[in-house]
Amino acid sequence: MISYQVTNPATGEVESTYATASDAEIHQALEGAHAAWKSWRTVAPEERAALLTRVADLHHQRREELADIIVREMGKPKAQALGELSVVVDIYRYYADNGPAWLAPEAITTAGATAQVRKQGLGVLLGIMPWNFPYYQVARFAAPNLLNGNTILLKHAPQCPESAQAIEQIFRDAGAAQGLYTNIFASNEQVSELIEDPRVLGVSLTGSERAGAAVAEQAGRHLKKVVLELGGSDPFLVLADADLEQAVTHAIQGRFGNCGQACNAAKRIIVEDAVYDAFLAAFEQGIQSIKVGNPMADDTVMGPMSSEQALLNLDGQVQDAISQGARLVTGGKRLDQPGAWYAPTLLVDVTPDMRIFHEELFGPVAVVYRASDLEEAIALANDSQYGLGAVIQTTDPVRAQALADRLEVGMVHINEPPGSEAELPFGGVKRSGFGRELGRAGMDEFVNRQMVKVARPG
Repeated sequence: MISYQVTNPATGEVESTYATASDAEIHQALEGAHAAWKSWRTVAPEERAALLTRVADLHHQRREELADIIVREMGKPKAQALGELSVVVDIYRYYADNGPAWLAPEAITTAGATAQVRKQGLGVLLGIMPWNFPYYQVARFAAPNLLNGNTILLKHAPQCPESAQAIEQIFRDAGAAQGLYTNIFASNEQVSELIEDPRVLGVSLTGSERAGAAVAEQAGRHLKKVVLELGGSDPFLVLADADLEQAVTHAIQGRFGNCGQACNAAKRIIVEDAVYDAFLAAFEQGIQSIKVGNPMADDTVMGPMSSEQALLNLDGQVQDAISQGARLVTGGKRLDQPGAWYAPTLLVDVTPDMRIFHEELFGPVAVVYRASDLEEAIALANDSQYGLGAVIQTTDPVRAQALADRLEVGMVHINEPPGSEAELPFGGVKRSGFGRELGRAGMDEFVNRQMVKVARPG
């Protein structure tokens, strides 16, 4: 049975617990969402956009209290929590401002008739969201799909019940009708039953590869559309002509932001041989200077990991690699204090016969690889079961554009750390999942593109 509770990872103390929903409550939530869809689908896109604008405004007005919640729930430093909320506000406003125009019918010319394609919401959608960005993950799913005319059942991560309820309250206070957006503290069994129910028309999951495979398998049996944003082991390529100071700064930001707990974090740092030693020395120094401490302090760069179990999983991967010959440059241990605190860590000499060469490291651990030349760097970058994103650091952006074509990923950032913006599509290939969120692409996943053709008289 899933336990919904807030366990402060900075202290290890359980601060609050929440009851899992009963089967009757889940049934009532689904009934309400389905009933709300029948009326919401008839509401003009401009009115739907007005709701999203109010939701954006409330996220902005309540940003301090919302940020404090996720500091307690998953250990995000307060400054980064506020940064997450800024992106959330941008997402809701982006779809409110642009979405109605994207829903306009598309005219098609055909012999002897007129035709158009109309975009319509499908119905009730189930969102299954993770803990690492509690507000952002919800916004990028909910905003475009509510604008499309869908309604939302949102099953959040068990360690984020307080933020889950805060989001639902924002929708209520913004004037959302009952059933338009509903938070559910559901068990895995109840989620399975929801996916089977014919009133649920689609599922969006952001989470682990294992969870994604299970949801996709079940949704496939019931012919449900799914969008999956899963794991990543993103390469960060430092070419021989890179600005090393910039590359080190971006690598620190890209690997250790959010305590390294991001699907699109820079997890494999691949450096051309000509600059490897200089980069490694500067990168090590940068890692050792990361301010780890009270997540409420303004100058804290890294707080605790999200949970004790997450720490144990990560440390197990690190110790296994060291036992197989990887070299620990710095870190590699938990900090001696209560809570889920892990030292910023750097490993080198990782080889393909080691487990972590092929696994995702979801925490503050960077692995640096030496590439003899550009071709080996590209080969290393693509030697992964994942394909979410990548970074290229070089002073030749024209060449970088050509190199991007050779990377087997869904997103490439050139001369900047990995990130996310409301207007840019987000998603990957291979075992990182399929489908896209954000940007215009984010509106096109869960829609019925209805064709209407009218024959010309005579």
